Amino acid sequence: MPKINEENLEKALNRKTDEYPKMSREQEIAFHQGALNTLINERNELFKMIQNVEAVMQAHIKRLEELGVKIQTKKE
Repeated sequence: MPKINEENLEKALNRKTDEYPKMSREQEIAFHQGALNTLINERNELFKMIQNVEAVMQAHIKRLEELGVKIQTKKE
């Protein structure tokens, strides 16, 4: 995995909006729509992964209970 240059990242995050390259309104709309579509897909995949992890955890909990082990769940 490549090393992230934190200095460049910090500069990019602190950049003022007038320092960004100029784009037309249509280009900027397309850019933000594309970013949102990508993030929505990533969120959906993350949700699927969480569901899979939960299902596996429940299977382990069920089997432990069948073996007589009491499981305490921590509620937040």
